[in-house]
Amino acid sequence: MAAKAQKLTKTIESRTDSLLEVREFVLKAARQFGFGEEESSKIVLAVDEACTNVIKHAYQYAPDRKIEIVIQPDIDRLQITVIDDGKAFNPSIAKLPDLKQHLSHYRRGGLGVYLMRTLMDKVEYKLAPGKRNEVRLTKYLSASETRA
Repeated sequence: MAAKAQKLTKTIESRTDSLLEVREFVLKAARQFGFGEEESSKIVLAVDEACTNVIKHAYQYAPDRKIEIVIQPDIDRLQITVIDDGKAFNPSIAKLPDLKQHLSHYRRGGLGVYLMRTLMDKVEYKLAPGKRNEVRLTKYLSASETRA
């Protein structure tokens, strides 16, 4: 049950082929915590987007850097923190995309921050230029999930 869950940590190399490992790690943790299939999938997608942003933007595709994923369960929520030591990202400059225009031009990418904010209940950034950057993603259990 959620109250007994322990903190989980996984460190991966900054390569897109490591993302499958992250998705499996997060999916297992979300299910064990008590999230249903739909909510677990949302959490997985949000964490995948956060890691992809680190690979692309913070590390600029350098394959030998590290990304740490920390899953911290609490009684009513799951917090997942993605940590890197790459180039800092300022979330205040991320504008909400015009989805109609985005889709009509068949653009790829550019929706990561929007998706994270849409899929999760809370998205927080902690930036320490020259040190560590953190993106903390939080998802709360609904009343129906806490009964399970």
